[in-house]
Amino acid sequence: MLKSLTPQQVEHFQKFGYVAPIRVMPVEKALELRKRLEDFEHSDSPLVKKALNLKSHLLFPWLNELVGSDAVVNAIEDLYGENLLAWASSFFIKNAHDPAFVSWHQDSTYWGLSKPDVVTAWVALSESNRANGAMQVIPGTHLLDQIPHRDTFSANNLLTRGQEIAVEVDASQAVSIELEPGEMSLHHVRIVHGSPPNDSANRRIGYAIRYIPTYVRQLEGEDSATLVRGTDTFNTFEHEPRPTAELDPAFVALHQQIGERNWKILYKGAAQQR
Repeated sequence: MLKSLTPQQVEHFQKFGYVAPIRVMPVEKALELRKRLEDFEHSDSPLVKKALNLKSHLLFPWLNELVGSDAVVNAIEDLYGENLLAWASSFFIKNAHDPAFVSWHQDSTYWGLSKPDVVTAWVALSESNRANGAMQVIPGTHLLDQIPHRDTFSANNLLTRGQEIAVEVDASQAVSIELEPGEMSLHHVRIVHGSPPNDSANRRIGYAIRYIPTYVRQLEGEDSATLVRGTDTFNTFEHEPRPTAELDPAFVALHQQIGERNWKILYKGAAQQR
């Protein structure tokens, strides 16, 4: 029995590789989370960039609560079963009139995971639309195998290595995923997707949470994840604790340790490092 998605939404994900929009919180709650984020951004913390780029849910209880919330995880369970890990999370932020973009890519390229059974919940804390650089997907491309990519390390590319698909992408087939604050989209790890610059006067803020079933393994080294549903009988990922206070020194240290380990996986074989 499905907990959140309709049979039609599950079929749409299986056929096209994405589903949206899905309401996971009221607009007011999303704006409250946005204020918390921006208060932190405006602080004098030296951790701002690192905290937002990798596993932000280990540093802020309010993000950890979102990552494990029924509103989000029930939808993931409808797709991949009851035993689930949150493997990663990060913010994708484009300021007003921002040249930052995301090139056409597949998420699976450098993650080192054993199976393409991975789904991203992209939670909007602001409006995300065509004007401010909403994510675009090429429906059905999740059914393809891994496509060759090339690294660009472009200064304005929001991806780790500026990676882009090394073959022509038919952008005429793209669908823009437009969301209101408090809505999310789900997309498959293999779907070809990207996003253009923000040409509007409004900021675009999305929080991407990557979920995997517990049977998925990391092939490129030691790794960790947060158990958000069910049990993990495979135990191939170190289980991450849940923070109880913002920027707890013990969690800051753990976040640094995990970050260094994960960067080695993400940059494996790269011509240059971060």
